[in-house]
Amino acid sequence: MPKILISDKLEKEGIDILTADGKFTVDCKFGISADELKKIIKDYDGLIVRSGTQVTAQIIEAADKLKVIGRAGVGLDNVDLEAATKKGIVAMNTPAGNTTSTAEHTMSMIMALSRNIPQAVASLRAGKWERSKFTGIELHGKVLGIIGLGRIGSTVAKMAQAFGMVTIGYDPYLSVEVAAKNGIRVVDLNELYKTSDYITVHIPKTDETTHMIKDEQISLMKKTVRLINCARGGIIDESALIKALGEKRIAAAALDVYETEPPDFQSPLFKLDNCIATPHLGASTSEAQLNVAIEIAHAVKDALSGEGIRNAVNFPSLSAEAYKAIEPYVNLAERMGKFAGQLIQGRIKTVTVTYSGAVAQEKITAVTMSLAKGLLTPILEEGVNTINALNIMKDRGISINEIASNQEGEYVNAIALDVSTDREPFSLLGTLSSNKQPRIVKINNVYVETAPLGHMLFINNNDKPGIVGAIGTILASENINIAGITLGRENQQGVAVSVVNVDSEISESVIEKLRKTKNILFVKTIKI
Repeated sequence: MPKILISDKLEKEGIDILTADGKFTVDCKFGISADELKKIIKDYDGLIVRSGTQVTAQIIEAADKLKVIGRAGVGLDNVDLEAATKKGIVAMNTPAGNTTSTAEHTMSMIMALSRNIPQAVASLRAGKWERSKFTGIELHGKVLGIIGLGRIGSTVAKMAQAFGMVTIGYDPYLSVEVAAKNGIRVVDLNELYKTSDYITVHIPKTDETTHMIKDEQISLMKKTVRLINCARGGIIDESALIKALGEKRIAAAALDVYETEPPDFQSPLFKLDNCIATPHLGASTSEAQLNVAIEIAHAVKDALSGEGIRNAVNFPSLSAEAYKAIEPYVNLAERMGKFAGQLIQGRIKTVTVTYSGAVAQEKITAVTMSLAKGLLTPILEEGVNTINALNIMKDRGISINEIASNQEGEYVNAIALDVSTDREPFSLLGTLSSNKQPRIVKINNVYVETAPLGHMLFINNNDKPGIVGAIGTILASENINIAGITLGRENQQGVAVSVVNVDSEISESVIEKLRKTKNILFVKTIKI
């Protein structure tokens, strides 16, 4: 009989699901120490955690029978995914469990900002009667700008519409048609910044979204705008926000998340009377905790019963034997997707994936799922994985075509990715090296050969002498070592492509130096 260990407090309803039919032995050892967990984990087939238990590589290494790790929550920061994947352990989470709670907290922040509720409470408790000081504004007719229209952002839009708010949004991976059906007008970021009365962010924190809203963006906003962040700390530059609030260049802000948590309580954020702050309460409702308990219990139960895997973040739905055969292609596809996702310009309409050679004879849907996950990962909020990536694309109005070709292509085994957008099409061709390592061999119409790995630079430049030297000189001056560089061109004296693999992260100041270099037309950092 399979054994399941629950090492963090889980609602009784979730435990009841696992014990109801007597198929599993379920042990609840809440708050167990890391040393004790390491000693006993060898006896268990399933492990359910929340945020308290750290499932380290050492614990996973000691897990002789473990097949499933279930996280009752969105993030999996406390699980060593690489170690779990290497050992063939499925790691799954509950991406939808806190949607309503976070959306409602966002609306609570909007209401509190509009009617000065925390400030009024504090005043009243201080024995003051200051009605005129706390005159508020109505939501009806105001424009709410939503950055990120995933599950939470879309739910916020529906709630705001019930208050009579006008909802506009920015999300490059959601089609205009789908947004319109949800009552949201899609706009570019500059228009959103300029026209919104309220701005709320619902995107993940990535290299590209860190400090996405800073001085430059704030300068575009109305002086009456109110900013809300219940997503991830650091998307709004806290120093820029403090300055703008202090100088009254914006009306107010409400934060549930911070660049460092717990935050520095001496920060001016907690002293400004036009800033409302809560201690990361977005998912802290009894209903959300219940929902994630039920969701993870069903997922773990089904996985251990052989009834399917869902919400897995590191494993497609395949037998161990089938997965071993396609694993190199799964790896290649995800890296191609991540590479493309950071370079595509415009709103995606259609994605076509064509397989040729031996890979076309395998269960390619699992490979397509991995590519879709990679493509969506750079910009979508947490929750995208190999299982739900295709559904997310469908929900966002992106069509995906999967073709297994019997015709012999340019390479013996290859994956071709073609993306159509409302701006420029984008294409990649990928294959495996002789030792089954992933390679990108063609970008749009330019032949290159590069390893999609680690920190990379993608450069478009005029095909002129001295470009390689200029790139090398700038990187060397910043002590950035080049691991590899490849160049290609469509025709002589035209626009060339340079792809550079480096050993360390590249700062924005270095990117600016490259952009200002003669004959360099475009520079983008890529992280795989």
